[in-house]
Amino acid sequence: MEILKKYEIMILLTEEFNDNELKSWVFNYAKSLRKFNVCDISVISRGKHKLSYSILDKSRGSYIQLNFSSIPKYVQIFLDHLKADSKVLRSVLIKKN
Repeated sequence: MEILKKYEIMILLTEEFNDNELKSWVFNYAKSLRKFNVCDISVISRGKHKLSYSILDKSRGSYIQLNFSSIPKYVQIFLDHLKADSKVLRSVLIKKN
């Protein structure tokens, strides 16, 4: 039996989302995480901010923080899903203690 580890993913999305679309995107992503028995999911919207430099010709973006617990072997699958999403400009994963 593998042990659950705690993770945090900070996701930078394009600013094209309005509030309802952003909630829908996050809800769908959190729902897809549950397919892999992810638990303790919490979502924090960090708002829209001007970027220090443009990324893919975008100068603003929406920041979302996702905290969750998962078996380590599934984490790369989550990151691959994010990389495949055209709305995601950047993401960073942090392993919590």
